[in-house]
Amino acid sequence: MACSIDQLAPFLGPNTTDAVAAASYICNQFSDVSKKFIDTGYAIDSTYLLFSAYLVFSMQLGFAMLCAGSVRAKNTMNIMLTNVLDAAAGGLFYYLFGFAFAWGGPSNGFIGRHFFGLKEIPSDTFDYSNFLYQWAFAIAAAGITSGSIAERTQFVAYLIYSSFLTGFVYPIVSHWFWSPDGWASPTNMNNLLFGSGVIDFAGSGVVHMVGGIAGFYGALIEGPRIGRFDHTGRAVALRGHSASLVVLGTFLLWFGWYGFNPGSFNKILVTYDGVSGGYYGQWSAVGRTAVTTTLAGCTAALTTLFGKRILSGHWNVTDVCNGLLGGFAAITAGCSVVEPWAAIICGFVAALVLIGCNMLAEKFKYDDPLEAAQLHGGCGAWGIIFTALFAKGTYVDQVYPGKPGRSHGLFMGGGGKLLGAHIIQILVIFGWVSATMGPLFYILHKFKLLRISSEDEMAGMDLTRHGGFAYYHEEDHKQGMTMRRIEPTS
Repeated sequence: MACSIDQLAPFLGPNTTDAVAAASYICNQFSDVSKKFIDTGYAIDSTYLLFSAYLVFSMQLGFAMLCAGSVRAKNTMNIMLTNVLDAAAGGLFYYLFGFAFAWGGPSNGFIGRHFFGLKEIPSDTFDYSNFLYQWAFAIAAAGITSGSIAERTQFVAYLIYSSFLTGFVYPIVSHWFWSPDGWASPTNMNNLLFGSGVIDFAGSGVVHMVGGIAGFYGALIEGPRIGRFDHTGRAVALRGHSASLVVLGTFLLWFGWYGFNPGSFNKILVTYDGVSGGYYGQWSAVGRTAVTTTLAGCTAALTTLFGKRILSGHWNVTDVCNGLLGGFAAITAGCSVVEPWAAIICGFVAALVLIGCNMLAEKFKYDDPLEAAQLHGGCGAWGIIFTALFAKGTYVDQVYPGKPGRSHGLFMGGGGKLLGAHIIQILVIFGWVSATMGPLFYILHKFKLLRISSEDEMAGMDLTRHGGFAYYHEEDHKQGMTMRRIEPTS
């Protein structure tokens, strides 16, 4: 509401010396207060997004710990260094190209055309906090891929694929499904795919499927690690050296996921239905999103615990951790638009999907040390389908305003249009990543830049590529052991 001098002056009474001047002064004061509230709203939303970005970035530490614990001790330094470089190389290339390709509008439906090197930032639509948050997402996709090709990949290959993934492949996908100009974005009101767009709120497809499929091609082209399958084709477990690091990394990822999913609202100070002064608004939807995220992960963890107990006869903490993360990857797409009870269904099925994908991987002699392709690719795809089945119409209209009554979950009475859009999303992500990352890994393989030599792999990359082991051995020190550099044969 605006303060009107003409309307206020008569109420000051005939005894006021200069009613117009007094009214002008009062209105100016109200205007200043109103502007302060606007500034406060921007500050609150920016702080919320920055804090969410910090949480998502902390997931890099979780990835590092999870990867370190899941590989053998002789490759610990190598996998830790690749996680650092995912963030470092990804930061530079996402700054130069990635953010522009993803969000640089106005643009066409395929690729962004503005904001290269953050030019024209800040603007009325984007601030620096938006870049930081989206960069944290981009390097998460690269971190997923690094787990699939662990323990046998040359260092230069990590640098090449990480830069290409964060600077080009991932940003294009995020433009399609998240940018207001994207051809399948739910915020592209001028051209909604099937009248609904794709609801991939925090990235089961955009982040997890992209990283998982990229890792799938890397591991497939490299082939399994030496000793993963014996001469008869039977699978041999090459267990990681530290379950403690796996659990630590899992809890750090769990913690960071509360920035990944709830933070994807970007703003928290938003009212619903134009009603101010109530207890329900976007801040409540943020809380609901955190709850659905939690329930999906917890259900998946318990389902994996008992499922693997039936199959293997053991209570395996590593399997439980992977199951938990599979539940998180699945709920990421629909976390903001489903009921908490539906999240339990999501987590239950996600655990079964992960177990099934791992069984198929063994059958076809596919080796992924962290189960990244199965976890993020398989469970991410299930999360996209789940959202198309269980998205609630009321929540969809609140989270994606501008077109009331748009298509929502099939099982929630919303028809099948959203399901059709989500099937298209799965197909185009698989096709795009296959057409870009598949040839990249194949070219690296042909130029002998992908896999290390068998001698280096047997000795361990910490010794042959990084100058020493990750852990201090007292016995080696007493014996005066001297480590030497082993040059690669290729």
